[in-house]
Formats: sequence, structure tokens, C-alpha cells
Amino acid sequence: MSNESLLYIFSLCAAFLISLIFTPICRRIAINLNILDVPNTGIKTHKLSTPYLGGVAIAFALVLSLILIRLTTSFPTLTLRNLRGIIFGAFMMLVIGLIDDIKKGGLNFKPKLIIQLLSAFIIVFLFNIRIDFIPIYWLSCLISIIWIVGITNAFNIIDVMDGLSSGIAVIASFTFLVISLSTQARYINFCSIALAGALLGFIPYNLSKSKKIFMGDTGSLFVGFIIACISLGTSYSSISNIGLFAPIFILALPIYETFLVSICRIKKGILPFIGSKDHYALRLSKMGLSRKQILIITYIACLFFSISAYLFTVLNMFYALLLFIVVGILMWVVSVTLISVKVE
Repeated sequence: MSNESLLYIFSLCAAFLISLIFTPICRRIAINLNILDVPNTGIKTHKLSTPYLGGVAIAFALVLSLILIRLTTSFPTLTLRNLRGIIFGAFMMLVIGLIDDIKKGGLNFKPKLIIQLLSAFIIVFLFNIRIDFIPIYWLSCLISIIWIVGITNAFNIIDVMDGLSSGIAVIASFTFLVISLSTQARYINFCSIALAGALLGFIPYNLSKSKKIFMGDTGSLFVGFIIACISLGTSYSSISNIGLFAPIFILALPIYETFLVSICRIKKGILPFIGSKDHYALRLSKMGLSRKQILIITYIACLFFSISAYLFTVLNMFYALLLFIVVGILMWVVSVTLISVKVE
């Protein structure tokens, strides 16, 4: 086993253990400070007031594990700079999410969107983390900013059930790691593995009945922003151009969820940012599936999309295109079924 492989294992284990230890501490702090998610609207699916601040534990575990790695090794050129950029932008997400979780009634979507745009601008223009296959600079920057803001919000939108957003993020993180291992984008590898470890330490508490804690907007915005950034940092099309769709498929469920709820809300005459019960998980619940079954289905779907995404990067054009068509047909069939379910 190479030294680099050992560093990845160390980063995963460190983030996991730190999160496992720090999450219950954040839970106790949230309870003492009355930072709770109170189920006082028709949109909430839980019945008991539940502490927030799980996102703080995730962020602390990720950053501390990366610091420990930094103290034990010398990162390749630009790795540390890129990591600093991602963490800086994610910290802005953490702060605005924390304010949203603490403030009674939450924040209006406008200040959150402004901070998201500002963070995306910083990542794209100051740290040059952006889509690199588009030759027109301004167009590359514009699409990268839209992607970062969109994926950040997608993980926030899909966070309507215990283990949903965090579980999807774990699978996505490991997939981006596997795809980027052959490249020189070491900051993607370390950030991906550390995020996965931090989330794995949080999920047991999120799924617990007696020690439950939510990651809140603090966590979903932080996690979504990091996932969006690491998705931009590696190459997908060394064999065929179909590979360019890989990050879209890795993040297919959050992206699909965003479009689903946005379209449904617009049809109802409300803004996409206004909460409703149009989420796919709640539609599956209306179909009689339990939360455990919904999680299992979600994780299997994520693995399917992630494996498909990986295959897009290694198959030739013919087979990649064939797989793309098959997956597209399956998504259309599932979409028709879900949209037919009434949630109100």
C-alpha cells in the first residue's frame, strides 16, 4: 500500500472519529441554547423538536482532519491553495446556514442566495476552480457559478428526511474520489475522503431515535457547496465526451429533486424557494414506503447513477452513449410515476 493511500485512509478515519465524538457535543450545545427544529408547519415530517448544529460537527471534522493531514505531509503544488479556497467558500455557507438555523422562522432566501453567489464568485475568479472544457472564459465562469449555487441548494432542498442528503453526499464523495484518483487533483481526493468520513460520523446520530440531531441548513449548504466545488476539479472526458455528463449523473438525485420541486411549486403559483411537500421522498412515502425503504431505494439509486457515471469516463463513445440512453429512459419512467402521486 502506497503512502498516499495510507494518507487517504488516515483522513477518512480521522474525519469519522472527530465527527463521531463532536456530533453529540454539538447536540448538547444546541439543546442548551434552544437551537431546535420545531415541527410547527405542515412541511415538517418529524414530530418532536430536534436539535440542529450537526453541520457544525461535520465542518469541524472535515477541517480538522485536513489540518492533521497537512501537518503530516507536504501537499503537491496548488493543492493547499485550492483547499483553502473551497474551505473559505464553504465557511461562508456554514455561517449563513447557521444564522438561518438559529433565527426564528429562518432567513429569507434572498440573503442566502447573495452569499451563495458571492462564494461562487470567489471560487471561480480568485481560485480558478471552474469548468475547464468550455473554451469561452466568460461562459465557463457563468456556468460554473450557476452549477455551484445550484448544487449547493440542491443538497439543501433534498434534506427532508434523516440520512437522505448526507447519505447521497457520502456516495457522491467516494465516486468523485475514485474518478479523480488517476489525476493530479489531490485537493479533490483529500476533500472528498474527509467529507465522506465526517458525514459517516454524523449519520448514526441523525438516524438515532434517542440521540437524534439534524445537520440543518448549516450542514446541507456546507456539504452541497463542497460537493459542487470538488465536482469541478477533475477530468471526465479522457476517453469520450459522454464522460462530461458524469458529474450530472453522480448528483442526479439532488438535481432531479431540485427540478421536480421547482416545477411543481411554479405550477402552484409559488416561488421555488418556498417550502412544500413536492419532494420525491415524500411522494414515495405517500406510496406506502417506510423511511427505511426510501433510504435504501435512494442509496441504491445513487450507487447506480454513480457506477453509470464512472462507466461514462472509461467506456468508448458507443457503449457510453448506449448506457446514457438506457439510464435516461429509466429516469423518465420513474419521473412519470412520481409526478402522478398527489402529495397535498
